[in-house]
Amino acid sequence: MAYPPAVTRLIDAFKTLPGVGTRTAERLSFHLLRAPPDEGRELAEAMLALRSSIIACSQCNDLAETDPCPICADESRDRKRMLVVEQPRDVAAFEEAGWHGLYHVLLGHINPLEGIEARHLTIDGLVDRVAAGGVEEVVLATDPDYEGDATSLHVSRRLEKGNVRVTRIARGIASGSAIEYSNAAMLSDALQGRSALDG
Repeated sequence: MAYPPAVTRLIDAFKTLPGVGTRTAERLSFHLLRAPPDEGRELAEAMLALRSSIIACSQCNDLAETDPCPICADESRDRKRMLVVEQPRDVAAFEEAGWHGLYHVLLGHINPLEGIEARHLTIDGLVDRVAAGGVEEVVLATDPDYEGDATSLHVSRRLEKGNVRVTRIARGIASGSAIEYSNAAMLSDALQGRSALDG
């Protein structure tokens, strides 16, 4: 059965979103058709506001409505420590985890198979920020996979000449999980990232 053009257009629009296939797009579209008009209007206005008010911070590349972003503008942050992440969504995760230093968002990771090279990332901006002084430690928090490791290695080499300590976040067995369900790579990471017990 063919849908009216307006419904087809909405379904096609939803299908451009990551992880949304035809069935999900149809469910979302028909939900909006049945929902009160205010719900659809709010969704449309929120999407328009997203595109018109969100910018990239000129210092850290995180998403914000002001430049510099609230984190970079906050003088109470620990400005001696900078956490390097791949995407803006990673900033939100580390904020929730309690990080109180600065951030630098690379806007991706090195992936030659997809044509993403170091020059496509914001590594030059990171090097410039570190060279400006004040940062004593750069913590690399890229994803624990091949691309994340390659990106971390490249960034650490770029920062070798700077007077800054470069560290990588620990990885290994997740808290609350059982060793029997951990694979060899997780166990290897856990052994390499071991630390002394206090007390």
